[in-house]
Amino acid sequence: MSGALASFMMMAIGGRELSDTMNIFQILLLRSLVGLAILLIVLPTKGFIFPRTQRLKIHLFRNLLHYGAQAGWFLGVTLLPLATVFAIEFTTPIWVAIMAVYFLGERMNRGRLVAILFGFAGILVILRPGVEVFDVASLAVFWAAIGYAASYVITKDLSKTETPLTIIFYMAVVQAIIGLVPGLMVWIVPGMEDIIWIVFIGIAGLTSHFCLVKAFSHADATVVIPIDFLRLPLAAVVGYFMYQEAFEVAVLAGAAVIFAGNYYNIRAETSIKSEA
Repeated sequence: MSGALASFMMMAIGGRELSDTMNIFQILLLRSLVGLAILLIVLPTKGFIFPRTQRLKIHLFRNLLHYGAQAGWFLGVTLLPLATVFAIEFTTPIWVAIMAVYFLGERMNRGRLVAILFGFAGILVILRPGVEVFDVASLAVFWAAIGYAASYVITKDLSKTETPLTIIFYMAVVQAIIGLVPGLMVWIVPGMEDIIWIVFIGIAGLTSHFCLVKAFSHADATVVIPIDFLRLPLAAVVGYFMYQEAFEVAVLAGAAVIFAGNYYNIRAETSIKSEA
């Protein structure tokens, strides 16, 4: 999880730095191309052969959603304080809970309902209806949270038949293809100072997913998920020192409400498992 946290922060910083010179669609294309190049170099040394799949349409649909979510997330990173981006993104578990009921057949219990209600309350505190609710960047990140949730639900279903490496491989391939046209339409030649950030984003895009998968393989979700909330204070600190972003009370308060709902749900799920 330390690797995942570092990767998410590196992508946010890299996206912010590159946005000064290039469009987010070019950033997304470069992220996919660098990640794919790394996979094609590294995976053959591990005996990994081009994977065949019977669920190509599902991979395509998942990565179309994920690509759109990333576009919204990177737009938010370029226009909003980093702490605000991560605070809004923390509504993702709420949407996962809702979608899991309808698409995976999971039950809605009291803990999950509390997480949903607290999540909506927290997002209202952050977005402050009537003040910034119609801000394009905030709505883009809000969409990103929903898109990420949908891709996570699909990933959970794919994991029944596909290996993590297969899922990551098709993620890199499909998103490189999806992003080719919009990326080339806004293409500019990267400067020498951009190369380091391009490489960092490509590496971080892979390591974030890899580290999350490894974390879940070594510990229960009830252990992993709370660690992920460290992204918010880390983002606030990085934003303050690197970009002179002020600590917004509304963002911290809203994030605390969202965290409280998710934490209650985690404790409730743990209690249910221990009783079983």
